[in-house]
Amino acid sequence: MPTRKPTAIVTGASRGIGRAIAVGLGTAGYRVAINYNSNADAARECAELVKKSGGEAIVIQADIAKPDDHRRLVETTVEKFGDIDLLVNNAGIAPKVRADLLEMHDTKSFDELIHTNLRGPYLLTVLVANRMVAQVKKAVSAETPKPKIVNITSISAYTASVNRGDYCISKAGLAMMTQLFAARLAEFGINVYEIRPGVIATDMTGPVKAKYDKLILEDSPGLLPIRRWGQPDDVARAVVAIAQNYLPYSTGEVINVDGGFHLRLL
Repeated sequence: MPTRKPTAIVTGASRGIGRAIAVGLGTAGYRVAINYNSNADAARECAELVKKSGGEAIVIQADIAKPDDHRRLVETTVEKFGDIDLLVNNAGIAPKVRADLLEMHDTKSFDELIHTNLRGPYLLTVLVANRMVAQVKKAVSAETPKPKIVNITSISAYTASVNRGDYCISKAGLAMMTQLFAARLAEFGINVYEIRPGVIATDMTGPVKAKYDKLILEDSPGLLPIRRWGQPDDVARAVVAIAQNYLPYSTGEVINVDGGFHLRLL
């Protein structure tokens, strides 16, 4: 780690997976910019948890779907904490309208989801990546740890759910975005990773709890080789491993945090 405390931006950090990531980074000694869109109280709670874990935190409202908010998010972070050492693209929403693929023609719902889950992270990463490149070029020592980017995707990146095609497309797009930025930024020593969660116990999966309880815990064979729900902390641990530079010779890598869902079993 550098002599100063490193800085991370975590989008969508007020609840669920984002909150667990922010707190995990606080435990690792990070200063965390906690981004949220609408739930200010939850974001402030997250900030307190980060501070209790040993880190520092600020709360920044920004709608990731709105490119005009990106610059404010980045500039506020830099003004308060300095250079950005880690960007975690976590913010995402579920479809407001679920419909069969052949019946879904709600352009408003589609655009809102794609703008939040894919276009927003893409454009934010362009902005942050350019700043990271400038940081690398001005670094006083070649031993200074390089910045990193982590994209939180989903098993929906390759698992077809025909009643939420827009969500699957957004996550598949993030998977390709990881490869693109990994290839482009490698010359600067900036590694880019995809963390692909499975069925994680959050507000988003709450409405389908009964369905997945049966698939994971009751059916035989079950949906997952590791027969339990994933927890937000499972994802956070993977992010912290990256943040602490435990994977320096990997970039564009997919890290499955899915209880073994990705395995093909006979």
